[in-house]
Amino acid sequence: MPLSAGMYYFDSGGDDWTRPAVILIHGAGGNHLFWPPEIRRMQGQRIYALDLPGHGKSEGIGRQSVAEYARCVQTFMDSLKVRKAVFVGHSMGGAVALWLGIHNPSRTLGLGLLGTAPRLRISPELLSDSSTLATFPMAVKTVIEMTFGPQADPRTKELAAQRISEVRFSVLNGDFLACEAYDESNLLGRVKAPALIICGTEDNLTPLRYSQAMRERIKNSLLHIVDGAGHSVMLEQPLVVANVLKLFLDSISYRPGEAA
Repeated sequence: MPLSAGMYYFDSGGDDWTRPAVILIHGAGGNHLFWPPEIRRMQGQRIYALDLPGHGKSEGIGRQSVAEYARCVQTFMDSLKVRKAVFVGHSMGGAVALWLGIHNPSRTLGLGLLGTAPRLRISPELLSDSSTLATFPMAVKTVIEMTFGPQADPRTKELAAQRISEVRFSVLNGDFLACEAYDESNLLGRVKAPALIICGTEDNLTPLRYSQAMRERIKNSLLHIVDGAGHSVMLEQPLVVANVLKLFLDSISYRPGEAA
């Protein structure tokens, strides 16, 4: 797996500059593997799935604000000489994508917002449990319980728990602090790029009403509801999400060369 700007990333179709760059941004405590193969290997697309600093195979320290993670994504783009991209993010990664769409529209071709909201809140218990090594396993257990819907495959949940357990507790806690401090509720009207909002009906962390509110506030947006899926909608229903994303990505207005 290649390295750029200190971050590991999975590259699929990266040599095809006739397609717009798509940057996949994982959620709190995650890594690029939280994007299933159906999405990160999507045919006919140019996709970069990141491990944010301190996550997965990326070294360094995690950040404690969504804005700092967004700047890391911008630095990553600069290192690859990518001027514009479609930002697709899940949960905290969706907040990063939304921040870029609001504060750096000149580099935003489109937004894919999965299981996210313009304001993210973390329970005091989860903040506390993720703050020490001794209580870290309790935090991971809580995350998995809250992240997946009742119909989720047990093996998928097991793999997700294993991957989150591999991150340092301080990184997960920093991610939760970033989420807790994040609030762009009053700035949604600034989003000019086309946006696709995806949410599961069983999402208990960012309930459907949040996605419906974003749909009303972001002018050029579509909402796709995935029946029976929880917060990790792309892991629970990868084919559904991949098909909807592909239709959205194929609709993005892009002239080869404008993103370089």
